[in-house]
Amino acid sequence: MLKFPGDKLNNGGHIRNVLDVGCGVASFGAYLLHHDIIAMSLAPNDVHENQIQFALERGIPSTLGVLGTKRLPYPSRSFELAHCSRCRIDWLQRDGILLLELDRLLGPGGYFAYSSPEAYEQDPENRKIWNAMYSLLKRMCWKVVAKRGQTVIWSKPLSNSCYLKRDPGTLPPLCNSSDDPDASWNVSMKACITPYSARMHKERWSGLLPWPQRLTAAPPRLEEIGVSSEEFHEDTKIWHFRVIEYWKQMKSVIQKNSIRNVMDMNSNLGGFATALKDKDLWVMNVASVKMSARLKIIYDRGLIGTVHDWCEAFSTYPRTYDLLHAWAVFSEIKERGCSSEDLLIEMDRILRPDGFVIIRDKHSVINYIQKFITALRWDGWLSEVEPRTDALSGGEELVLIARKKLWTDGFMTM
Repeated sequence: MLKFPGDKLNNGGHIRNVLDVGCGVASFGAYLLHHDIIAMSLAPNDVHENQIQFALERGIPSTLGVLGTKRLPYPSRSFELAHCSRCRIDWLQRDGILLLELDRLLGPGGYFAYSSPEAYEQDPENRKIWNAMYSLLKRMCWKVVAKRGQTVIWSKPLSNSCYLKRDPGTLPPLCNSSDDPDASWNVSMKACITPYSARMHKERWSGLLPWPQRLTAAPPRLEEIGVSSEEFHEDTKIWHFRVIEYWKQMKSVIQKNSIRNVMDMNSNLGGFATALKDKDLWVMNVASVKMSARLKIIYDRGLIGTVHDWCEAFSTYPRTYDLLHAWAVFSEIKERGCSSEDLLIEMDRILRPDGFVIIRDKHSVINYIQKFITALRWDGWLSEVEPRTDALSGGEELVLIARKKLWTDGFMTM
């Protein structure tokens, strides 16, 4: 329906990040992986139960989430395409606030592919909903790119020109200039359109190179977070070396194809995930609330991630990740008065049996964590080394790599 050149779904690498809303067991996201497209597959823990758990068991990028009252934990312009298949979401509620949240998340010229169940094609109520959606999206300056049966694809505008031509008082209004469209942690959704600012790259695809070049190219939004292209490339280089060293240490114990779902608990600019690009795995990049502005760089590189406060539990099912990487995470939560023991227990909950943790932190932190390794049954295999100092080192560091044992009846003692 989109008729991209060469009939390539990724449009020559320009479609890379997709948001799949109400994803079920993420089969759409699984299909996209073969096209060099990565989807953040999103579904709630609702009456269908455990869909995201099943998706993660399949090794497909996915997360628990709901379109409700709070913004999704992603920065503005994170996705090139949003998708809702056999969609029964009430997009018109509260003055169209959910469609306006999609508008915030889509980049200039981004697409929204929507289909309603075929059984409702002749339903008068469904036609009424369609007409109201069409009216709202027209006022939001979106255009219909293609339509076939119960499926329609809209496109977001590339500039503010259409907004400025609307009649005074047209709803939804434009957001205030003081609103930060990238703020996403515990921020309420707003029933307004986020206009393009003068500093935004308004061309289609936000001035980003196609995939895979965008993974290592310095994105335009670096200047918004005060990072130079030189610092960006140095960060990429450092993490490339660090990851090589990690894998050298684990080489004797990693089985082929045993690591698929990976979490970087302090993603910074995405250097750790970038260094793993040649491995058959995916990385959930987690930005701390304090460093959440950097998550936009993760998405600009063609990676995915979320914002999270590690003083709280992470919204996922037990035993859903094969490897957890924690760089300076324990130091950060300790400074804020949060419990290291609680975080260790949360990591254990998330980690699969036979999975690995890589903890890189201060000597005092690693020495403290060592006391809990046996109790956690993380002593299936252990390595502790003092790494080479580099530009990212926060003083003297240690790297602890531990493997979680598969618990058996013998461990279940009272």
